[in-house]
Amino acid sequence: MRRIMPDAVGTQPLSILSPDDLVIDAVEIMAEKRIGAILITRDGALAGIITERDIVFRVVAARLDPTTTPIGQVMTSGPDTIGSKADVMTALERMQTGGYRHLPIVDHGALIGIVSIRDIYASVRAELEEAVLEREAFLSGAGDAQP
Repeated sequence: MRRIMPDAVGTQPLSILSPDDLVIDAVEIMAEKRIGAILITRDGALAGIITERDIVFRVVAARLDPTTTPIGQVMTSGPDTIGSKADVMTALERMQTGGYRHLPIVDHGALIGIVSIRDIYASVRAELEEAVLEREAFLSGAGDAQP
């Protein structure tokens, strides 16, 4: 069974902002890094997450100005988290049940990373491909063993 780290998430630098930063700061980082979510911390602890959906629904649709709106006003506070040793299927089930596409990774209160639905998809696909190759190798070998 694949684990969140290192199977689904590698060692990538985190994009972190504070609740006092502006929405436009998050938008610029998302565009530059081509990511869909940024973790929000206060005093080093996870305070929330802001996603592209938050920006569309809570900023654009509400006609708020991203150049003056603080992230803390529109972020998802206290997001669900998962530990780095959790298996990929647990993360997938949480994302499906909660209706979100990004899940912060926290171990013993320390922010470790973030896993996205794309990361989960890639990991599950790799696991399925490995299983198919193993079965093909087994069947090929089993066929050779017959008299």
